[in-house]
Amino acid sequence: RLLKMEEFFPESFRLDLKDERNAFFKLCKEEQIWICKPSSSNQGRGIFLLKTPAAVNTLQAKLCSTKEYLFNKNMSDKAPQARIVQRYIEKPLLLEGKKFDVRSYLLIACTAPYVLFFAQGYVRLTCVNYDVASDDLTVHLTNQSMQRKNSLYNQLKDETVWTMEHFNSYVNEKFGKSNRLPKDWVFTVFTKKMQQIMLQCFLAAKHKLACKLGYFDLIGCDFLIDENFKVWLLEMNSNPALHTNCKALREVIPAVVYESL
Repeated sequence: RLLKMEEFFPESFRLDLKDERNAFFKLCKEEQIWICKPSSSNQGRGIFLLKTPAAVNTLQAKLCSTKEYLFNKNMSDKAPQARIVQRYIEKPLLLEGKKFDVRSYLLIACTAPYVLFFAQGYVRLTCVNYDVASDDLTVHLTNQSMQRKNSLYNQLKDETVWTMEHFNSYVNEKFGKSNRLPKDWVFTVFTKKMQQIMLQCFLAAKHKLACKLGYFDLIGCDFLIDENFKVWLLEMNSNPALHTNCKALREVIPAVVYESL
């Protein structure tokens, strides 16, 4: 069964497309949180939150001034910077009070014919407890590059990444009975949902892929689970980090690289 986008992907708009840009600014009149990020960047660079109508108005004015600048420079054919705004999921599931997401992997091992593989990844947690009202990005973004900016990172480094086995045991113990989850929900229901979403995204994009003997790509896929155990795809990364700067990553990353090759 094909999923509808709204079933697994937070409402999103591309700011470099006029119709989507206008639709977002027309929609965004109330107090709600959006996350704005470049469409081709990594390590959390250029990401910020839009929490108020005033912040949205400031962004709109900035985009208009950029457009006017390009027009005055006879560059009116250029689009504004490629960014997306995505509805922020304000009530994520928390682990020990901390926000987390899951990085898993899709390997496009071959494009002629297509051969796809899935690999379990790891869980990325923040250093400090979640507070939706916080202006500290290290509370909202879980990736290691962002967590390094938190003063507690060196002290808590090994606690910011869990293996999937640790995550599965934690969910069984803390949420299994109270949420009536099947045993090993992480390795059954959650894993199947990640695979279904990955496959659907691949099918949607495969016509844009360059197909040539020898081409392959390892894609990092980031998933968030909300407090109702609904699974959301946040983004897919064509250049996933392969650092091994903490204990769990030293277990996971070399195996993923070795198996990919």
